[in-house]
Amino acid sequence: MSRLQVVSGKGGTGKTTVAAALALALATEGRRTLLVEVEGRQGIAQLFEAEALPYEERKIAVAPGGGEVYALAIDAELALLDYLQMFYKLGGAGRALKKLGAVDFATTIAPGLRDVLLTGKACEAVRRKDKNGRYAYDCVIMDAPPTGRITRFLNVNDEVAGLAKIGPIHNQAQAVMRVLKSPETEVHLVTLLEEMPVQETADGIAELRAAGLPVGRVIVNMVRPALLDEAALDLGLERAPRAAIAKSLAATGLGGARGAAARLVDPLLDQAAEYAARHALEGSQRAVLADLDLPTHELPLLADGMDLGGLYELAKELRHQGVA
Repeated sequence: MSRLQVVSGKGGTGKTTVAAALALALATEGRRTLLVEVEGRQGIAQLFEAEALPYEERKIAVAPGGGEVYALAIDAELALLDYLQMFYKLGGAGRALKKLGAVDFATTIAPGLRDVLLTGKACEAVRRKDKNGRYAYDCVIMDAPPTGRITRFLNVNDEVAGLAKIGPIHNQAQAVMRVLKSPETEVHLVTLLEEMPVQETADGIAELRAAGLPVGRVIVNMVRPALLDEAALDLGLERAPRAAIAKSLAATGLGGARGAAARLVDPLLDQAAEYAARHALEGSQRAVLADLDLPTHELPLLADGMDLGGLYELAKELRHQGVA
């Protein structure tokens, strides 16, 4: 099991939900995980029905078997203050710089530095050990930026190459990259069975591989349940026995008299046609994902919507599929 698991995906695919469910799944049987947010959206707090996360590690859930999930919302400015204290021992001077706006200025003019700070904080949690030499967390899960910029975000060494060739910033970037490109790390991509998310997933995987970053799994989220079996789809809607369908509807009391039931047949067949088209699209997208040659897992669309109970349900499904 990789100790740093990065979760990305096109916007709208539910990557934050999957990251949270993965944290719960990995925390089972007494393990301890840290769920890290880097985009400042407080999506983790909303999922766990908790107050906004501060810039500190806070326990937000208990997994089956007594495992614990901690969460951290990384703030780039506060991470920079930590960095200044760690490497330059500025302390109060760093806080004074924040009041003057210097911290925001530094992370704005050097966006690569911001990514070093965000990824560096997560990597520090991966490496951290207690006084007995045991890792503080069994696993760190990062809810990362979307697929379109995940490679640039993680490839921080290239980002800061023009900022510093030597010194603490350079050394920090190198230390981060040693973790990100090691067997300790996996980058998972979340998608839907739709053309644009699947294409973006394929492009993202190609970019990650080209950068030498370790790709983990593809997780297909919000998969709709099967409503018609293959035999029904093979029948062909144009050959559907309309009279028999109307008779069956009338027999169940739908539509009242048989004549009224007959008027329901075309709308029902229209819905069936939409389902058949959707089914064909999903099949074609599954074929594209299969060509990526990565472990692929599917999570169901929850009929009652996403809440804390649904999050635990998805975590259970991830464990059942061997993801955690």
